[in-house]
Amino acid sequence: MLIIERKEGESIDRTLKRYKRKHRDTKLRRELRNRKEYTKPSVKRRNEILKAVYSKKKLESL
Repeated sequence: MLIIERKEGESIDRTLKRYKRKHRDTKLRRELRNRKEYTKPSVKRRNEILKAVYSKKKLESL
């Protein structure tokens, strides 16, 4: 769980902005999504390979 302490003189909007940035940077949402369902290691590896092939083709086409 992320804990953000409000600094003196800091507005609530600014504090919320820091919280959202920290939440995004820790990739908490992605981790929760991945934990919802189990993915076999072989499927995970295959997805990594397909992603690498896709990105390589994308770079070569430029």
